[in-house]
Amino acid sequence: MPYPTAVDPRFESFLTDSVIGRHCTWKNRPGYKPIFFILAAVIFTFAVLMPPTQGMLDMVKREAPAGYELAPGTKSITDTVNQKLRPQAFAAGQAADKQTAQAAMKPLLSNYQVAQMAKMTICILFLAVFLWGTEALPLGATDIMVGVMLYLFSILPIDEISKAYMTDAVVFIFGILAVAVGVAKTGLDRRIGLILLGRIKSARSFALVFLPMLALSAGFLSGHALVALLIPVLMGIYKVTCRINGVKRDRALAIFLFLGVCFAANHGGLGSPAAAGRNAIMVGYLTDYGIPITFLAWMKAGIPFVPVMSWAIGLYMYLRLKPKFQVKGINPSQAIRAEMAGMPKFGGREAIMAVILVLLVLAWVLFGAHVGLGGITLYAVMAMFLLHIITWKDVQDGVAFDVVGLYAAACAMGAALKFTGGALWLASAFVSILPDMLTQGDGLVIGVSLLAGTLTNFMSDGATLAALGPIVLPMASLAEVSVWKVGLVTSFSAAFANILVIGTPNNAICFGMGKDPETGERLLNVMDFVIFGLPITLLAWLILWLWTIHGYWHFLPWK
Repeated sequence: MPYPTAVDPRFESFLTDSVIGRHCTWKNRPGYKPIFFILAAVIFTFAVLMPPTQGMLDMVKREAPAGYELAPGTKSITDTVNQKLRPQAFAAGQAADKQTAQAAMKPLLSNYQVAQMAKMTICILFLAVFLWGTEALPLGATDIMVGVMLYLFSILPIDEISKAYMTDAVVFIFGILAVAVGVAKTGLDRRIGLILLGRIKSARSFALVFLPMLALSAGFLSGHALVALLIPVLMGIYKVTCRINGVKRDRALAIFLFLGVCFAANHGGLGSPAAAGRNAIMVGYLTDYGIPITFLAWMKAGIPFVPVMSWAIGLYMYLRLKPKFQVKGINPSQAIRAEMAGMPKFGGREAIMAVILVLLVLAWVLFGAHVGLGGITLYAVMAMFLLHIITWKDVQDGVAFDVVGLYAAACAMGAALKFTGGALWLASAFVSILPDMLTQGDGLVIGVSLLAGTLTNFMSDGATLAALGPIVLPMASLAEVSVWKVGLVTSFSAAFANILVIGTPNNAICFGMGKDPETGERLLNVMDFVIFGLPITLLAWLILWLWTIHGYWHFLPWK
């Protein structure tokens, strides 16, 4: 048997990669930008060596700090951290047993050390965000780095880090990406597209008719699920439209379709308390505060805002991106019909996949609020394997594991920020820099929305509400502003997670699925969320302020 030689074409790419790998280069390329990485490392090191602020020290030793959930039997953040990280010494200290305390292997952490941990967690957060945004390292490498640093600096025990990396949201993102593989493989995505987009015949009607309908639906159904179901459909529309127009690639069209749906779903969750976990958190806070809000009262305030906001999103995306289309025009209904022209009749694996999908959606609606979305979605994935709709090779090729890891790392960061008090410090720091005009009267509405809308892009909306709720609701009473109004504005603004991929599962799902199925090329990059999400967020703030201060909310009864 002849051995392949160095000139064998099968080894050409291998040899090229080997030669490149032998030489160290400072040239930047996606996934390897040494200048950015060194800059980030220098700033991170400097920040780590700086002592924690006095505000952090005061926060960790304060008894029962508002906005932080203390562990049972503890009085401060330092106590809670010690109970988890130094359980033996903490138990001994609580029992005032000197001998046992001296025998403990690890002494109790001081207030300074706990404050230092909070500062370290915030530094890791901003380092990870910078690396994700610039792709100075591959996304997957940064995902791993977050867990490594949380363990290296002893911020969380390894089992807690593992749990944080495998939350229900992370499992859901993996599961729904796998379900999308089965939907696309069987061709069911095209039939769903015909049902949903069969009457949408232009980019304008997509932006001004379809997106508002989607946003209203996201007020009662899972926005994450809607995005996951629609992205494969829109990918088919994108590919057919490009093929009809003789265009190989049209990034403007891809951004218009994918990010338009993502942003509309983000803001659709304002419609009712059932739409998102953050809304349930705020309902709980208002109840604890003694001013409970009803489901109907929330809908009266939220539902009318949703179509207004989604029209603004659609109009912005249309005006900004339509002139940049490489294709002459887009007709979703025509594209779907053209793609379905050669499809077989409905049946077989496609029908089985349809049954699985219908049962999955019903399970989300009926049981999702009680048992979470992740486990339910894994049942659907397992059913697809058992019925031979997908193979593990399909999952390997179709699921963006680096994106799943990205959101897992974001969840781990959220858990660390919450545990160390870093999230509470960020919230308090934002409040402290507000000028007086934004802490009184209608100015408080603006200030609170700025706080929530900013924080939610760095950590989950639930964590944002958990940290801000106990801080802003008392501010409303002091400023003689409706507690309901301030609570709803905080919850609404926590939905403005448009700027970073880690802001919400919708963004992560959209980014993970935004890959050309034929070439494997990413049609979206991390900076697209910044470039288009930042103006959308600014627009959302402006509309919310006008809506609440001078618009519809001005005529509602408030408590």
